[in-house]
Amino acid sequence: MKIAFLLLFSSFIVLPLSAQFSGPETKVLQEIDRNADDYFQVAKKIWDFAEVGYQETQSSALLQEMLAAEGFTVEAGVAEIPTAFVASFGNGKPVIGILGEFDALPGITQTSSPVREERTDVHAGHACGHHLFGAGSAAAAIAVKHWMEDNQVSGTVRFYGTPAEEGGAGKVYMVREGLFDDVDAVIHWHPADKNSAHAASSLANKSAKFRFYGVSAHAASAPQNGRSALDGVEAMNYMVNMMREHMTMESRTHYVITRGGNAPNVIPDFAEVFYYVRHPDMEIAAQNFDRVVKCAEGAALGTGTTMDYEVIHGAYNLLPNVALAEIMHENLSRVGGVEYNAEEKAFAETIVESLPDPGKVDLASAGEVEPFEVIRKGTGGSTDVGDVSWVVPTVGLRTATYVPGTSAHSWQAIAAGGTSIGQKGMIVAAKTMSLTAMELFQNPELLQKARQELTEQRGKNFEYQALLGDREPPLDYRD
Repeated sequence: MKIAFLLLFSSFIVLPLSAQFSGPETKVLQEIDRNADDYFQVAKKIWDFAEVGYQETQSSALLQEMLAAEGFTVEAGVAEIPTAFVASFGNGKPVIGILGEFDALPGITQTSSPVREERTDVHAGHACGHHLFGAGSAAAAIAVKHWMEDNQVSGTVRFYGTPAEEGGAGKVYMVREGLFDDVDAVIHWHPADKNSAHAASSLANKSAKFRFYGVSAHAASAPQNGRSALDGVEAMNYMVNMMREHMTMESRTHYVITRGGNAPNVIPDFAEVFYYVRHPDMEIAAQNFDRVVKCAEGAALGTGTTMDYEVIHGAYNLLPNVALAEIMHENLSRVGGVEYNAEEKAFAETIVESLPDPGKVDLASAGEVEPFEVIRKGTGGSTDVGDVSWVVPTVGLRTATYVPGTSAHSWQAIAAGGTSIGQKGMIVAAKTMSLTAMELFQNPELLQKARQELTEQRGKNFEYQALLGDREPPLDYRD
């Protein structure tokens, strides 16, 4: 069954602005509304490209072209990453950075239909909404640039095009390269099923591909001559799964077998498993990772195989900055959430029917902003924004680009991200980030307070060292 919701792609409706906004703010918000359809067309193109980490050639080029056309100076291929770039406007201090992501997730595709309908023309999908992330952040950077010109505001607005967030840690290499060293504050956002601007942390994460090497033989006529690399992988997985009992409750360890052999009657001489190891504390995440390595070493010894591993990425836990988050929350509350029209509500209701517990979903929550919270212990996922937050005061928000109740990394998230529901959430984010950046440009005391908070949280002896060490960017990790 295919359901068409063509009205979801109608023009973005501009709602009257509240009197709570000042003249310059009103002009910025009106500009974003006027260009909302254009910004969404950029996001939709990236949604269609569906390019995975470090392979986002078209997506990166499109955003670079968009920013260059608006007068930004673009430096491409930074940090030895072909799809990473920095686009700047202005001169001097303060320097306010805005992050933009654009990578898709492999192995999951979906049309913009509210029922399951896989796409066959691509092998990945924007199940985490990074197409909206990149386009929405660029929209905010452009709006702030115009405001700076109109009001003769000094300083620099800088857009960071950051590839491969999904397990490739693109930002970590950019941090390691020193690209954030002169920045006073960084702003980011992420698609979600709700609207919030908490001062919240995340899970630190270290990942690696473990590769086992054995000896091929006929599995029936000469098994004694073989040594199965797959046995090594399975033995490792078994030991790691037993280890879960003896890890702290907050630990998260998961894996996928990426290579397991080609035919049952051929003992595989090569097998590979890809592991993520997470914890709210980056030091404990690193310790847990070392234990996983020991499991791999034991598995190789016991199965008569050999093993090596390649660290793919490592990301710090987010360091929340309350001084900045309070401002972001205030601005999000002023902008408000996402209001559905009749067609969008019908789409959302169909999506809800496919969710695990539809009776608990409240569609009205898309229009609400969650009360402000300070959450210092990370839960849920990980992000390479974490590394940025340890070197420069960083603040973020989430907006309802998915239907309430939707999980990220799902086909339902891809579907909504291809419709005006995703567009509306993206515009809420662009407006909130713009207002926050404007406030930071005009408030040096706030920037000083945020920097002091960062320094106190890190401790006086903090020295940044990437969890992934000195390895080069893994440009082929999705091959």
